[in-house]
Formats: sequence, structure tokens, C-alpha cells
Amino acid sequence: MVITGATGAVGGVLARHLVGAYGVRHLVLASRRGDRAEGAAELAADLTEAGAKVQVVACDVADRAAVAGLFAQLSREYPPVRGVIHAAGVLDDAVITSLTPDRIDTVLRAKVDAAWNLHQATSDLDLSMFALCSSIAATVGSPGQGNYSAANAFLDGLAAHRQAAGLAGISLAWGLWEQPGGMTAHLSSRDLARMSRSGLAPMSPAEAVELFDAALAIDHPLAVATLLDRAALDARAQAGALPALFSGLARRPRRRQIDDTGDATSSKSALAQRLHGLAADEQLELLVGLVCLQAAAVLGRPSAEDVDPDTEFGDLGFDSLTAVELRNRLKTATGLTLPPTVIFDHPTPTAVAEYVAQQMSGSRPTESGDPTSQVVEPAAAEVSVHA
Repeated sequence: MVITGATGAVGGVLARHLVGAYGVRHLVLASRRGDRAEGAAELAADLTEAGAKVQVVACDVADRAAVAGLFAQLSREYPPVRGVIHAAGVLDDAVITSLTPDRIDTVLRAKVDAAWNLHQATSDLDLSMFALCSSIAATVGSPGQGNYSAANAFLDGLAAHRQAAGLAGISLAWGLWEQPGGMTAHLSSRDLARMSRSGLAPMSPAEAVELFDAALAIDHPLAVATLLDRAALDARAQAGALPALFSGLARRPRRRQIDDTGDATSSKSALAQRLHGLAADEQLELLVGLVCLQAAAVLGRPSAEDVDPDTEFGDLGFDSLTAVELRNRLKTATGLTLPPTVIFDHPTPTAVAEYVAQQMSGSRPTESGDPTSQVVEPAAAEVSVHA
């Protein structure tokens, strides 16, 4: 059995599980740093104590020649390879507008290039397992992870390609692991709270390997292995932000329509009714409160009063990912098609509120710089949404 990324949180858990539950006795743990990787010696010792013969090798699996050389060596010196688990990966999260070719390539190399190299190197072998550790980000999307989502979507497609060719192949779209380390080591409490609000519940290693076993038992190239928080899914359904994949798992409000355009029109009309009849300064006050309320929800603060409307979002604790979440919340609350960079272009809650007022009224800033000089009327609020 060859496991890439075995010294990471996912790979290490699966390596121990294969030895303990499946009786695997020959393991090759491949990573770029080999036995110099953090945790490699401890993992090898644990697996050896459990009765396995372990070889830790340094191999950049994104390098085609290196992978070919590794399997050539294994064919000469070891028993036939019967399985491969590709658990390696790299994160470089950023909103789409901040991604560069290099940042995209870094993430794709570890997933796409590496998986394809493993596929080609083993296409003539009689494998009983070719498992690719993908991510639910490729299935339902994840703010700030466009490159990572694309890389894992390739893994999902490769598993389907292999099965169609009569080869072993399964892609496991993992949800959130509670075990720190590897690609989850960088997650802050704020990141975890954001993911929790999305409906993903963290899995313990025991829960993860149970899902792993269940996935191997089904004849399908893609298995989404995750724990879900039903209450959080219900909340997302109420807000109209539930991914279609989860539509059968949450209660949707009866008033909400299937058509997202209808939802947006309804939200915009409702907000316009609240603004109707108010003076310009009262409209702005209401919109500032709305922005602060949504900002507080993203930051995990008790109420809108805990967000200073004149403090820049960066100083409030926002980063690129939470900025995207706030933009999505405001899009749902206002019915407006807000640009992805709205939080960066208008760096305080008050500035965003002024922008929303401008879009709701269709006005443009006057010479005095006041974008709320026109009072929103219901008729104006029901016209097409400004881009």
C-alpha cells in the first residue's frame, strides 16, 4: 500500500486504520520530505509496532519522473502494490480576484499533477484500492477556496474516469476533521465558527474512518464523507443560502421559492418597504444597522451594537474569507447583486450601507459626496438589480 501525504492528519489516521482494521502489512509512506517530515518517525514506529513493515520515502508525487522511479523501485524490491491512497495536498486560500497563476499552480500540482502521475504509474497494476482524498469544497463550494475546489474536483473526475475504464477508483470528499494538524492546523476559532455556520460538523478520527469504511463498500466513484449540523443547515435554508446538495436535509420556509431571482426580488422589495417614507438619514441608519447585524453574525458577536460602524473591516477582524461570507449575507438580506469586492471597496459598515442605499435608490453621489440624497421608493426598489 502506497500512501502519499501520510504524515498529515488524514493520511496518518488512514494509515493506522489500514494496519489495524484491514491487516495491511506493507506500507510505503511517500512525501516530499520523507523521513524528515514532522511526525514521520512517530507514525512509522506506531505502524511497525502494530505489525507492519514500513518504508518512508522522499518523493515529490507532483513530479512525473519521481513517481515513475518510485514505482519502478517498488516493483523490484517490494511485494506487488495493491493499493494507493493519495492524501497529499496544499492550501493557498484567497478570493478569486487575489489568485495568481502561481497560487493556482501550487495547489493544483499537489492534487491534480500528483493524482494523474499516480494514475499513470499504476494503470497496469492490479489494484484493489485507488483512493483519492478530495474535499467537500469541490462539491458545494467554499469561500476563498476556488483553487482548492478546482483541484479536488479533478480528483472526483479522475475517480470516475478510472471506474469507467474498469480500474479501481474512489474519491472521498472529506468534510471538516476535528483533529488539528496538516491542512487544518491554520484554522482559527473564527474559521471553525464560519465552517460550523455552513453546516459542517467536525469529525473525530473514529467517525472519519467509519465513513471511510462505508465509502469503500459502495460502488460509486465519489463519496461525500462528512458530518452535518442539521440546525445550521436549517438556518442556511431560512436565509436562502443552502447548497442544492443539502436541499433534502433541511427545512425550507414555505414562503421561499425555488427561483433565486424570486428570492432576491422578495428581499429587495421587503427592504424597500422598510425604507419607504424614511428620511435619507433614517434610511442610512437602518442600513448601517443591517450591515452591522450581519457583520456581528459573521464575527460571532452577540448583536449589531458590538460592531463599530466606522471601524474598518480589517480592524474588526475580517479577512478575505469572512468578507466573502458577509457579502453573501448582505446579498441575501438586500436582494442586491453585490460585487465580490464590496467589502474591500467600501471598508467600513457605514460605507457599505451608503453603497447599498445608492444601489437601492439608483442614485449617484452628489457633489457633496452624499449617496443617500434620494429617498428610496417602492417602485424604484422593484426595478432590476444594479450590478
